[in-house]
Amino acid sequence: MTEEILDLGDVRLCVEAFGLPGDPTVLLISGAAESMDGWDPAWCEQLAAAGRRVVRYDHRDSGRSTSSPPGHPSYPGLALTDDVLRVLDALEVDRAHLVGLSMGGGIAQEVAARHPERVASLTLVATSPAGRRQDESPLPPPEPRVAETFGNPPPEPDWTDREAVVDHLVESYRPYAGSLGFDEAAARRLVEHVVARTVDIEAASKNHWLAVGDDEDDGFAMADIVAPTLVIHGTDDPMFPVAHGEALAREIADSTLLRVPGMGHERPPVAVRAQATEAILRHTRPRPLDDDNGGEHQQPA
Repeated sequence: MTEEILDLGDVRLCVEAFGLPGDPTVLLISGAAESMDGWDPAWCEQLAAAGRRVVRYDHRDSGRSTSSPPGHPSYPGLALTDDVLRVLDALEVDRAHLVGLSMGGGIAQEVAARHPERVASLTLVATSPAGRRQDESPLPPPEPRVAETFGNPPPEPDWTDREAVVDHLVESYRPYAGSLGFDEAAARRLVEHVVARTVDIEAASKNHWLAVGDDEDDGFAMADIVAPTLVIHGTDDPMFPVAHGEALAREIADSTLLRVPGMGHERPPVAVRAQATEAILRHTRPRPLDDDNGGEHQQPA
């Protein structure tokens, strides 16, 4: 378990791997404005101990990866999708199990639709259909407490004042919690770590929102996704109410929906993580048609 900087020419991406190179690769893709740090190392180690090679990475403009000036991302949103393939190429992984949270789930969907040969399976956490749906019925909007953060955001902190930045970011997580509650102490520990290792925390907080959705592209169709898919969605998600997860499960032919009671717009909290862990391990177990990277010669967990 060591961080590594992948020099990809126009961008440098920080990655960290857990487990053995010969085991099936599970690539964790964070949400908007997030580094790899949200993926709990203890959880990564648990998955690795069950026979998975778990890889997490910092998006550009997060953590230790290349950073653009705040408010001026030097890349289009599609670059975040291309980065998934570039990470896999650099690690010499032909096919991987993709696990994406929120925006990371949208990225995972796009990779699966456009490059099905690279995706052994999808796990989509707290996200929404990112491509054209067969059922075009409207999906419910964010709950008011989340909509308010976009329509009337709180004042920015002094980005040079570390304590103020930590306080600001901790509070930014609060509206997204479900009925299981908001663990402020855990959020503060995480944010302090994130701020300490991020090249430019102001850029990390702004640039993804400006890059995503600014691409001139006709998108993809949800029907193009053929990878086996596990949808993990909280019943109390205030950003993407549970109907979004249900829509994912309907639109992707080979899919399973796991509703997590009390979970908000977040990774499965510790209180319910065991259920999600079991489901992911079951979903990413080696299949007879998997190639070496997918684990044809590995034993199932």
